[in-house]
Amino acid sequence: MNYDKEMDKILDNCDRKPRILLHSCCAPCSSTCIDRLSDKANLDIMYYNPNIEPEEEYLKRKEEQKKLIKLLNNDIKVLDCDYDNDKYHEVVKGYEKEPEKGSRCYICYKQRMEYTAKYAKDNGYDMFATTLTVSPYKVTKWINEIGFDLEKKYNIKYLPTDFKKQNGYKKSIELSKKYNLYRQDYCGCIYSKKEKDSLFK
Repeated sequence: MNYDKEMDKILDNCDRKPRILLHSCCAPCSSTCIDRLSDKANLDIMYYNPNIEPEEEYLKRKEEQKKLIKLLNNDIKVLDCDYDNDKYHEVVKGYEKEPEKGSRCYICYKQRMEYTAKYAKDNGYDMFATTLTVSPYKVTKWINEIGFDLEKKYNIKYLPTDFKKQNGYKKSIELSKKYNLYRQDYCGCIYSKKEKDSLFK
């Protein structure tokens, strides 16, 4: 499936602008996604990322997300969630030594997307989506498969995406410079940080 074209097809066929709850991993990634969606949908941001460590890094990224939304000067709300780092470690227990793009990442995608899907269903949104597909370091096929599974589980429409298409990742870098956003140099979890650090020893 061409997820990027499917996204446009779904949005173009809506009889009104849908309310979409967009899970965001960080401000830089969300910048290009918001740019792409804002004309076709009414968005709110779900900032739920219990994988990010240490807590100071989590808080820094969260504040950058809020900063971006203020700079955009629109009606988007940022839903501020609990840190939940202990829950992250519970779900990835036994997968700590998995490499990036391995099973641990799949579990992490699912944890964050499921929280978003459930909240969207419980709070009257038309659809849910995630910014995770803007990154070339994430497995887009897995992310969309999880989304479709959650659509069935919670009976709420999932918006398939591949935000890295149409130079989405490049644009996120450009927008980050425009808005002077902090761009992290590792995915978020302590395992990705260790893996990154080991490459530069």
